Amino acid sequence: MMQLTSRFPGTAGNLMLLALCIVWVPDTVLAAGPSFDCAKVETGSIEEIICKDDPLSALDRKMTVVYDAATKKATNEHPPVLKAGQRGWIKGRNECWKSDDKRRCVEESYTLRIAELQARYRLVSFTGPVFYTCDGQPANEVVATFFQTEPPSAITERGDQTSWMVQQPAASGAKYQGQNETLWEHHGEALVTWGYGAPEMRCQAKR
Repeated sequence: MMQLTSRFPGTAGNLMLLALCIVWVPDTVLAAGPSFDCAKVETGSIEEIICKDDPLSALDRKMTVVYDAATKKATNEHPPVLKAGQRGWIKGRNECWKSDDKRRCVEESYTLRIAELQARYRLVSFTGPVFYTCDGQPANEVVATFFQTEPPSAITERGDQTSWMVQQPAASGAKYQGQNETLWEHHGEALVTWGYGAPEMRCQAKR
């Protein structure tokens, strides 16, 4: 063992103790809970699961940071959909108590909501917009902007409709899935479906 020496009598032991105190930090000091007060959550609730899980607590803290950043961007938003959307998301997150895998449900809920806010309020880097002409008809246009969220996502527009899409596994290119819309892009060409049961459109990026 390395011996600590000092020209001041009796300080070697103190120096050793100080070194140990600097190196060793209890886990309870390093760990941090979620953004809400865990002392007030109900037993068996989704909030209790989050409080007892460090990675989920970290996601909750990240959500708070992202939501605050989105709020600053949404100052002049009309109608003010952010706050109502967040309330709806919290309600949906809490419905994870019905899931067979509650933890996974909560984790996916946070991950997707964080990515959606980052995309909708331009809080991360993005590429686009890219304009696609579909089925050879200039009036039939789809506009897509691609975001470096986690997972990667895209916001697509067609007429007065907008869809937020999440990238899905694909053999080639990049495939994005929304609620009832898909965009499968590869080298400037895209296959797009817009609406439940809608026919597939072949689209070409404008140059």
